[in-house]
Amino acid sequence: MALIKHAFLNYPCLIKPEVIKNHDSVGIPVAKFVGNSRSDGRNLRRFLRVNATTGPPRNVQTINGNKVNGIYVDGIPSFAQEQCPSVKENSNEEPNHEYLLGRFVEDRFVYRQSFIIRSYEIGPEKTATMETIMNLLQETALNHVTSSGVSGNGFGATREMSLRKLIWVVTRIHIQVEKYSSWGDVVEIDTWVAAAGKNGMRRDWVIRDYNTQKIITRATSTWVIMNRETRRLCKIPDEVREEVQPFYLNRVSISTEDTDSEKIEKLTDETAERIRSGLAPRWNDMDANQHVNNVKYIGWILESVPINILEDYNLTSMTLEYRRECTQSNVLESLTSMKPDGKDDQEGSSKLVVKNDKKGWECTHLLRMEADQAEIVRARSVWQYKQHRLII
Repeated sequence: MALIKHAFLNYPCLIKPEVIKNHDSVGIPVAKFVGNSRSDGRNLRRFLRVNATTGPPRNVQTINGNKVNGIYVDGIPSFAQEQCPSVKENSNEEPNHEYLLGRFVEDRFVYRQSFIIRSYEIGPEKTATMETIMNLLQETALNHVTSSGVSGNGFGATREMSLRKLIWVVTRIHIQVEKYSSWGDVVEIDTWVAAAGKNGMRRDWVIRDYNTQKIITRATSTWVIMNRETRRLCKIPDEVREEVQPFYLNRVSISTEDTDSEKIEKLTDETAERIRSGLAPRWNDMDANQHVNNVKYIGWILESVPINILEDYNLTSMTLEYRRECTQSNVLESLTSMKPDGKDDQEGSSKLVVKNDKKGWECTHLLRMEADQAEIVRARSVWQYKQHRLII
């Protein structure tokens, strides 16, 4: 009501308040604002009629009699309800808050959260991008720490880590995508943690299609601890280990034989087929720990991938090895080399691929400083020809 009052005081010649005789269920008058003409003789202007009420919210919101927002159920947009059979209008069941905070399953060893693929999270194919998937994995991991009750005042750090000015940093991540979700699809993400050697922690994820419950993405990663001020890696303190050990689950999302554990070779000016220079981080690329967010590197890596690969192939697997931090003042170079991941046509053209799901391309990537060529990220990616472009 304060907003409406403020608008009236600033535009007295345009808005005329009228009090409707009818009152709502709690006895408070309902205000109606109607358009009025300007007193200086200019063309009449009509303004939106707004009915404000303090009564209980209606299922369908309207403006001038037109439906504008559809039906809402406790934080879940209407189009998601059609895809989620368990969500029913006017249901007496508990509201599904997975879309907001997620929940623990399997005796609190696994954290589960659901997401809707938004329009601003899709690419030219109208499906989620690799960056979108990585962002969702990161969001689920942070919410896992926060919901576990051990979160400190650091971004994803535990209480004992915050006291010691420590943060988690990812050293390697491997992700396999079987299917990219489309705009409006609902995905369900499970994540859990386990020990990785003496001074590391492994975090795994699986992503399912909410409707079919089929796993469409798997990912695994390795994390170590860094001092926030010195930016040096350190051992996991015993106090921190005691905080996270109760959540360890001896399970892997990707079997050992299917995990990309091979060394990623370093590219040079001689071995790289394509080099893209002048990649400058922006202020919005920085994260809460004051360095470039690890997901941002994916976009820079793809800058040196040929356009016909981006258009005709799906990125089905990606492995990233993080070597050092990057700040806003750094300017980067992206290097890529390619080799067939299976038999191609005789000329080696990426325009024609034999109808075999295992055929495609394997790329090796490097992000480095433009000034001194110091390594930032090494990466490997696997690309498979898009099914609708296969030649029969």
